[in-house]
Amino acid sequence: MMHFDFYNPTHLLFGSGKLGELGDQKLPGKKALLLISAGKSAKASGALEKTQAQLARAGVEYVVCANIRENPAKELVMEAAQVARDNGCDFIVALGGGAVLDSAVAVAAMATNPGDLWDYVNGGTGKGKPLVNKPLPQVTITLTAGTGSEINNWGVISNLETHEKIGFGGTPELVPVLAVVDPELMRTVPAKYTAYQGFDALFHNTEVMMSNGVNLLSETLALSAIANIAQYLLRAVKDGNDLEAREHVAYGSTIAGMTMQLTSTTAQHSMEHAMSAYHPSLPHGAGLIMISVEFARFFIERHACDAQFIKMARVMGLPDADKPEDFLTALTQLQEACGVADLKMSDYGFARDEAMTLAVNARETMGGLFLANPCPLSDEACAGIFERAYR
Repeated sequence: MMHFDFYNPTHLLFGSGKLGELGDQKLPGKKALLLISAGKSAKASGALEKTQAQLARAGVEYVVCANIRENPAKELVMEAAQVARDNGCDFIVALGGGAVLDSAVAVAAMATNPGDLWDYVNGGTGKGKPLVNKPLPQVTITLTAGTGSEINNWGVISNLETHEKIGFGGTPELVPVLAVVDPELMRTVPAKYTAYQGFDALFHNTEVMMSNGVNLLSETLALSAIANIAQYLLRAVKDGNDLEAREHVAYGSTIAGMTMQLTSTTAQHSMEHAMSAYHPSLPHGAGLIMISVEFARFFIERHACDAQFIKMARVMGLPDADKPEDFLTALTQLQEACGVADLKMSDYGFARDEAMTLAVNARETMGGLFLANPCPLSDEACAGIFERAYR
């Protein structure tokens, strides 16, 4: 618990209105690839116009690339990297939610390195080669509160041909140099996605708490984040203009970006990556919600980390919690309140007999997260979690 290694050189601007300070910062280049999603969120929130104004104020040229989609595929990463090369961009401004921020890590690498992204991916069919050239610097501006990707050096990218969804990155050069978390930009996120993203942030922190690598600093940060998300997520879901709620959920999400650098998440994330690798229309947060109760129950039944579950239950609104099962009560209550307790795998095309396929894929593509589990989880047990969670 007293040993950890924390490195995060990201300059973090956090708080409502902070995007208005971007033009005052020392930016890492003269021409940016302004990476956004193919959807409407950046425009609808006003964030795109504000960002463009700030870049102009800083005397920075930019080229907009609007090709990123949910569960981003490697082909989109390669397209964006080519745009950066063709236009002589010397840094990236990633403006968007988790898909955009995740993609930016890979685009930064592939804008300066030869070959295909999967040449550098570790796990699954990735070739695991080291990067040859230094990636482009990144500036991140998050429009959602979910991934914590704005301050870490990992991105999750899908290979649609091989049904693989794998984390890419991890090297110090891929850590963003500047991050802006401005909750005012999150007001337009629909209630459903506010919930999905909020639970993604919650699970980043709960998995850190469950991990066998948890330490004094990561636990302290994770409990703070869990408490803030549990207290304020429902308010943000009910009223997207509740700026106080947006701020506290955003805090919990950004803190997760730190906790995940201190302590790995667990196989819950590997399992969801397998789910959305086979069913790309499934939002990441929704998939995590679907399996969350049964995933936690597996370790609770084995008394793998009872004290951690009790600590989490206490900060999630059950101050008198004294048994690990209280965490399931707190988690279920929050999911029911936010209207996401009845999500069904079958609504996204899953069949019950996919369970073992998903279990094997989870270990083959992101097996490293299984090593962080508080006790062993076999393929058969993993498939059993999918089966019990299936509806």
